[in-house]
Amino acid sequence: MLAKTFSFGLIGLKGYNVVVEVDIGGGLPSFDLVGLADTSIKESKERVKSAIKNSGYEYPISKITINLAPADIKKEGPIYDLAIAMGILAASSSANFEKVQEYVILGELSLDGTVRKIAGVLPILISARENGFKKFIIPHENCLEASFISGIEVYPVFSLEQAINFVNGEQTIEPIVTSNFESTKDKTEYNDFASVKGQYSAKRALEIAAAGGHNVLMIGPPGSGKTMLAKCFPSILPDMTFEEALEVTKIHSVAGILDSKQGIVFNRPFRSPHHTSTIISLTGGGRTSKPGEISVAHNGVLFLDEMPEYDRHTIEALRQPLEDGVITIARNDQTITYPANFTLIASMNPCPCGYYGSKINQCKCTPSQINRYRSKLSGPLMDRIDLYLEVDNVTYSDLTSKRTEESSENIKKRVNFARKIQLERFEGTKTFSNSKMSPALCKKYCLLDCESEKLLEEAFNNLKLSARAHNRILKVARTIADLDGSENIELQHLAEAIQYRSLDRKFFN
Repeated sequence: MLAKTFSFGLIGLKGYNVVVEVDIGGGLPSFDLVGLADTSIKESKERVKSAIKNSGYEYPISKITINLAPADIKKEGPIYDLAIAMGILAASSSANFEKVQEYVILGELSLDGTVRKIAGVLPILISARENGFKKFIIPHENCLEASFISGIEVYPVFSLEQAINFVNGEQTIEPIVTSNFESTKDKTEYNDFASVKGQYSAKRALEIAAAGGHNVLMIGPPGSGKTMLAKCFPSILPDMTFEEALEVTKIHSVAGILDSKQGIVFNRPFRSPHHTSTIISLTGGGRTSKPGEISVAHNGVLFLDEMPEYDRHTIEALRQPLEDGVITIARNDQTITYPANFTLIASMNPCPCGYYGSKINQCKCTPSQINRYRSKLSGPLMDRIDLYLEVDNVTYSDLTSKRTEESSENIKKRVNFARKIQLERFEGTKTFSNSKMSPALCKKYCLLDCESEKLLEEAFNNLKLSARAHNRILKVARTIADLDGSENIELQHLAEAIQYRSLDRKFFN
């Protein structure tokens, strides 16, 4: 007898329909699985067989052929276990043949018949809804994740037996109730800028970076507070919208790092990979082409502490995503594009010992050592940094000062004010912050008066800037003007933007 069930697979963040065809016929007992399945799917034979038996059903002693259609797309992961098991039981008349075909079935099986959590449920549900599917059976552990998708009926199950009883009409399962993003929002406690003594110029620059989504490189000696400043940075970023949260959650779901107790990512990601990270762990790929750290940091922050310590080829891979906001992973059998629109916050010492230019300690490095250390960061990569900050050690008077430092909450209000201006400015476009302005938008919204034009021309010639650096200065100046509530970029706004670029030539020229 032939039976069909429906499931879904993933290519990147896009789902595609998979028809699980089960044929039970005469012949010697066997289990053949075709349809370009990987090893984890072929191993489902033993999981499915044990799950069916341990759930109290009779496993057919016949020739069983399973086809995963379409057969020209490689299938990966244990996501099809439940669909295969229910297909076998439908073909052997243990499950309602017609009722089984009403649902998209997702889930991994344990040997005892328990349905285990799977990765990628959110993007699958969204893609399936776009393809007209309305009813789903999924693992109970994924129910919170699925609750944020409206317009569909999702039935969570704990076991294979429960799923069969449900389609046979012997047990009632209530569909998941849609969750409200705002009412369930979880507030993560970040480090507060109120705990950072001194470093007023660095705080100002990070406020600009948060307001416009600009990339930052902090240069300073050990112990000057670069890492602490970076960890405080997420506390002044604007709250994510529901659309942004869905984008981030899809990536985290596919990567298998989504917290099942939350179901959705409420807060902007802050990723800080170790300097020994490989190029694949950073950009994504590998055997299953999963998203890397730069995609997991989408709509959030990627912090690279001690940037020159990373492998040169690894950090050079950041060039394309910093420019385009996406990363394309090309393999022999497929090409996948993941979003990677993150804010880069990087830090480094000015030299190998860390004390070049310090007011407190003396540098012991030779010029060749300093040059070799800094040359690990290429010119094209540095050209994509918007703000360069020189972070020096705080003084004793700053550390012991009774002055109350400004809180992240106050800074965030100014950031939100500037972001609101940008959202209104770019309404109807795919641009949401000043840092992502195209050359055409930059020309339209970054107009200068004669005096400012002259200043920028002098800076361009004296600092030997590139066309990209010229545009990035204008974008930073536009953000500074937004923070001031100014419709036009004024001379002081441009001068401050140029100042953040001058350090580029001091350390890397």
